[in-house]
Formats: sequence, C-alpha cells, structure tokens
Amino acid sequence: MTTNKQTIIAGSRRAGTAAAIFSAQIFIALHTLVALQTEARAQVSTPALFVAPAVALTPVAATAAAPTAVPAVALPASRPASPADPAKHAAVPPSVAPLTPPTACSAPMEYARFDRPLLRTMRHLASGAPLTVVAIGSSSTAGAGASSPAASYPNRLAVELRQRFPGHDITVLNRGVNGEETDDMMARFSADVFAAHPQLVLWQVGTNSVLRDRPLDAHSTRLRQGIEALKAANADVVLIDPQFVPAVIAKSETPAMVEQIAVAAKEENVDLFRRFAVMRDWHDVRHIGFDRFVASDQLHMNDWSYACMAKLLGAAIAEAASRPIASAAVHPAR
Repeated sequence: MTTNKQTIIAGSRRAGTAAAIFSAQIFIALHTLVALQTEARAQVSTPALFVAPAVALTPVAATAAAPTAVPAVALPASRPASPADPAKHAAVPPSVAPLTPPTACSAPMEYARFDRPLLRTMRHLASGAPLTVVAIGSSSTAGAGASSPAASYPNRLAVELRQRFPGHDITVLNRGVNGEETDDMMARFSADVFAAHPQLVLWQVGTNSVLRDRPLDAHSTRLRQGIEALKAANADVVLIDPQFVPAVIAKSETPAMVEQIAVAAKEENVDLFRRFAVMRDWHDVRHIGFDRFVASDQLHMNDWSYACMAKLLGAAIAEAASRPIASAAVHPAR
C-alpha cells in the first residue's frame, strides 16, 4: 500500500471516530434537556401538600339545638367506617377529618320533612288567626315514660311552635290515652278532636295494635276511615307511626304496620312523621343506646326523646306551613 493511501485511510478513520463522539454528545445533551423539562413540568403541575383543617360535619338533616333541661347525647353523628367496609370508608373524602360527636338532636331530612304543605295551618298563621293543634294517640302521646306531663311531646311541641311563631296564639291539646288502639281513638274523635275545631291533627297510631297482634288488614280499613273523618273536619292531618323501641321491634308485624301507615298516608294524601325511622336512625346509625332515649320499661320514650321528637316535629310543621304555595291563599282561613 502506498503512503498516500495509508494517509487517506487513517484520515477517514479519525473522521468517523470524531463523528461518533459528536453524535453521542448530542444524544446525551438532548436526553439531559428532556429530563430537565420533564422535571420542571412536574414541579409546576404538582401542588404543595395541603393538610385540611379539622372539620366538624353533620349529615344533611333537620337539626335543632339540644332540648332545654334535657342532657344532650354526645355520640357519633354517623356510623364510622371500618377497614372491612370499604364502601363506607370511601364515602368520606380523604381531606376531611373524622366526624365529631353531635350535641344536638337530629334526623335525616327525608324522615323529618313532610311531603305535603299544611295549607290550613299555613292560612291561619298567615292571617294571624288562632291556631289549634290536637295531638291524639295512645300512651306515647299522653306522655308515658316522661318525668312529668310537661315533658310529653305535645307540651314540648307547644313550646317549639310558640318559639317559631312568636306573637301567634297557638294551642296544642294533648288527647293521648294510655293503651288505646285505632278504634278507641276514632270513638273519641267527636269529643276530643272535632269539638276543638283544630286546623292541624297529629294522629299517633299503630303501636298497641302491633303489641296485641291485631290483624293488619282490619287495621288498614279502620285507619283509612279515620283519616277520611279527620280530613272531612277541614283539618291538616299528620300521621305518626310507632316508636322504635325494644318492645315494639320484637313484634314480627311491626315492619308491616309501619309500611301500612306510610302507604295509607301517601294514598290518602296526608303527611307522615316517620317516628320509627327517626328513632331507628338514632340507634342504628348514630349509635345512641336505647338507655339514652327509651324508658326503663323498654316501650315508652323518655324526656330526651320526647323533647327531640317535638323539636323535629316542630321544625317539620313550621317548614310545611311556610312553603311558598300559591294555592294556600285561595281559600280564607276557617
């Protein structure tokens, strides 16, 4: 090989080596630039870690302050999620602190709000006319289990309504009689309900029929007859179903009675205060023990539960008698 050719070959090899080195340097530089850009974007798009402050939550509900002269129940506002219950655990946002114990009586809105407005009650309140409410029922209307007559739910309700409608002449008559069933109450309608010419009737019904194992079909017929009689007296009607207490829930027909009353209220176009569901929520969801809201006989309510019921019922009445319903002004107060 001539000297000239050797020189040319050596030069070519040096040029190839230099090109390879240059290419590698370009690749490393590009790779480094991409990595820096990726890191910069990550720093811009990722916010700083934020720890939410502790938040005291309460469920969407009809809520009222703890009844006066009655100790509040400080228990969890809802059933805490357990590690074995992922659906409930996931229902609480991770940035929200655990629920704190409530100090107020409350219930889910669907249990403590009436489906229909109370038109006659509304008209009397709007016109300033006196309002008469009759509470008819059995022992849990009379106030069995309470420490005094003043602690019964009708008497507590009178206080609630006067506070919500100051300046109005409001009377709540307690027409509860221990041990009565639906037929017994209906026999008293004329003297204990109609004679008072009420604008609102609260009819607590069903408990004693369940306790005595009465046939549900016969009860359904009488219940509807009673509702029709109350409606014919030009009164708003609110049914109140049985209480959720050990002696009542032990009876196998209790769920059917609760359902029967709900169906009757819907089909007869009257309101229903879902006492059974409210009290079940206290026990099953909020984990309030029966000893906190049930009398020692395991059947009747006590001062706290009567007062809480009155607060929730008072709030439901006030809301249903204050809705902006155009038809409420069609007929004058009677």
